[in-house]
Amino acid sequence: MLSIIVDYVENSDQEGDLIPGQEQIEHSKNKRASLVVCPSSLTLNWQNEAKKFTKELKTLVVKGNLLERKRQISELDNYDLIITSYDLLKRDIDLYLEKDYKFRYIIADEAQYLKNSNTQNAKSIKQINADTRYALTGTPIENSLAELWSIFDFIMPGYLFTYRKFKSMYEMPIVKEENEDAIAKLKMLIEPFVLRRTKKEVLTELPEKTMTILNNEMGEEQKNIYLNYLAQAKQEIAEEIDLNGYERSQMQILAALTRLRQICCHPSLFIENYKGESSKLEQCIEIVQDATKGGHKILLFSGYTSMFEIIEKELKQKEIPYFKLTGSTKVEERINLVEEFNQNPKIKVFLISLKAGGTGLNLTGADMVIHYDPWWNSSAENQATDRAYRIGQKKNVQVYKLITKNSIEEKIYELQQKKAKLVDNMLSTKTSFISKLSKDDIMNLFS
Repeated sequence: MLSIIVDYVENSDQEGDLIPGQEQIEHSKNKRASLVVCPSSLTLNWQNEAKKFTKELKTLVVKGNLLERKRQISELDNYDLIITSYDLLKRDIDLYLEKDYKFRYIIADEAQYLKNSNTQNAKSIKQINADTRYALTGTPIENSLAELWSIFDFIMPGYLFTYRKFKSMYEMPIVKEENEDAIAKLKMLIEPFVLRRTKKEVLTELPEKTMTILNNEMGEEQKNIYLNYLAQAKQEIAEEIDLNGYERSQMQILAALTRLRQICCHPSLFIENYKGESSKLEQCIEIVQDATKGGHKILLFSGYTSMFEIIEKELKQKEIPYFKLTGSTKVEERINLVEEFNQNPKIKVFLISLKAGGTGLNLTGADMVIHYDPWWNSSAENQATDRAYRIGQKKNVQVYKLITKNSIEEKIYELQQKKAKLVDNMLSTKTSFISKLSKDDIMNLFS
């Protein structure tokens, strides 16, 4: 059995490339279906791409209520490609197991959904029987090496030992000590089963992509709010850690860091009736105005959907047409919005939630990407950027990261650069290892 974990670096172009190295799923005379498991927002994408590139394949998207799904699963033999979501698979796992069906291929798309081996997502998909297993992901390591172990536990159970043994042999020496010998041994183990695809290697026709860090400085009122909360948070977190210990203070630390990040975006994100300004918002709207006047189409990402409400008011005031996509956007509507944005020159801006729209979208109608706020791991930002920088893009793509000076945002960016080296040595992906930060790292964010 051949098992491969696929790392799309800089990042994935899954549309039109259902399985790397193959233009289509093999169509066997002794027909058995193959199963794709992906986020619910991508199920229709998979079906549409299958129809586009492999018209002879009969595809089924498992959906509907329990009775409908039960009927669909009972008819697997009538199809070549079954597509379901992680959420539905964990609900329907008993139906698959009762049928005792052996798939030809099982493909875990956006396999970072399996990063926690204790979740029902991971436990359910690992029970499915198949000849060959594939894992497709641009971020096999987001926060810890345990995520890499969990993905390998899906494609090759036992290959990287039990997690306890893996942790003692590799994870702890690598993360805590940056042990070069452990890094080399783990890399040697996984390298034969990792098929990496970089854009520079396979998409030589792609135009240039330019990355620019744009700094902004807080005005007096915003700065005072930030510094006052910083001093208060630093004291409270230090007391919390002294009282309950570092491990038990994680939620309070994250909440405090989130508040600081929100102040950088716009203080009104958590201060009611704030009537002051936000230097970052002013900078962002200025960029958008200049770019749209110049004929550019923009993808604007943020980790805070509430920030979009503020940006929307500005866009309406400036009479700049826009679309918005968040976690509440229905799957069918996502596809319609994407098609309309790519084809309609009048829609200049697409506001996209980083978590909801960072994967599975082909938005080559845009030639500019703005990251309003930095996310903890830069791999998520890279995946989002590559909604525009992918197959079919004909224009040069300009990417802007907006960073507030003398703030936590600068420290997040510095942390990304510092922590990236370890994972570069392993898989050439980027990560911030935010969940594995030391106490000193955390307190430095409050300095």
